[in-house]
Amino acid sequence: MANKVGNLIKKARKEAGLTQDQLSRKVKGASASDIGKAERGEIRLTNDQLKQIAKATGVTQKSLLDAAASSSYKNSTSSGSSSSASSSSGTTSKGSMKVSTTERRLVELYRKADSDTKKKVMDMLKKSETVDAISEGLGSLIESAIGMLTK
Repeated sequence: MANKVGNLIKKARKEAGLTQDQLSRKVKGASASDIGKAERGEIRLTNDQLKQIAKATGVTQKSLLDAAASSSYKNSTSSGSSSSASSSSGTTSKGSMKVSTTERRLVELYRKADSDTKKKVMDMLKKSETVDAISEGLGSLIESAIGMLTK
């Protein structure tokens, strides 16, 4: 059976358009080989490394941490691993959600925004009653964020 956290890491990495090497550069203390081994369930990455992977790929930290807590690992030569693997059929774990590339980009821009901008976005989303109003507001937010990033 497949390793739940490994499958989630691999899926998130591929959806983010990253190679194992590219992802390893964003995760302190993990080589491309380590990423591959984690995806195959051969080693267990630390919670801090899982959080870094979540940030780099745009998935929720909770989804990776929950998957790691419920996963077993193939060999015991790595930190905290055990002997069998648990199952996942490409579904996301409880508390996680699939996001599109656009949604992931919105989250990235939101995280970079100052608190005033974040408050305005949340107010707009709470008050918006039509899809058109939300779309228009998000488009405006993206344009503002891009303007801030290119300065």
